[in-house]
Amino acid sequence: PDGTTLFTEPGASKVHKIDKSGVITTFVENTNRANGLALDSKGRLIATTALTIDVLHPPPAKATLAKMSTRPNDLVVDKKDGIYFTLPSDKPSAVYYIPAGGEAIKVGEAPGAHGIQLSPDEKTLYSADSGGEYLIAFDVQSDGKLTNRRNFGKYQGLKTTESHADGIAVDSQGRVYVGIETGVQVFSAKGDALGLIPTSQRPQNLAFAGPDKKTLYLTGR
Repeated sequence: PDGTTLFTEPGASKVHKIDKSGVITTFVENTNRANGLALDSKGRLIATTALTIDVLHPPPAKATLAKMSTRPNDLVVDKKDGIYFTLPSDKPSAVYYIPAGGEAIKVGEAPGAHGIQLSPDEKTLYSADSGGEYLIAFDVQSDGKLTNRRNFGKYQGLKTTESHADGIAVDSQGRVYVGIETGVQVFSAKGDALGLIPTSQRPQNLAFAGPDKKTLYLTGR
């Protein structure tokens, strides 16, 4: 909410913070290789880690919300503090949901499931298929389950059908931004391809932050 940005360094098991002047400091250490991050309505920082979904901040106590048999990748928190997360190494790969105070349940199969995000009205959930050429979308039901899996939008400028799609961000107008092999693909809220933002490195994750959330931050591989 204050315009600062958090990002993970999984190999070092750290979360870093970029303040509004651009200074980077360590925010949380010993994160068990935390990867995807999200904040809930209480201001808790929640992350996918080596085999768990954990609350990393605020201190003193870290809490585990779910334990998995394989590594979860990314997550997003809805307005009810339910948590969607992707499990790429599931057979087949899938999206799971943790209702607030509940246990993790599989709510949809999604090919190559990596990045995950909700539309502003939370009626649509997006999943990045790292091995395909389309962004995947689902309809979100009142109980958190997912229906009507479909191809939402086709990426532009790929050299092969493998997009390496990963992080997803959505702006206030519902436009969808996806990190792919060649940069950041932008779609309209209806799935129309609006253009590609080229980048020097493959984007791994991305988020809007800074003053009025008008700056798109990217992590590069």
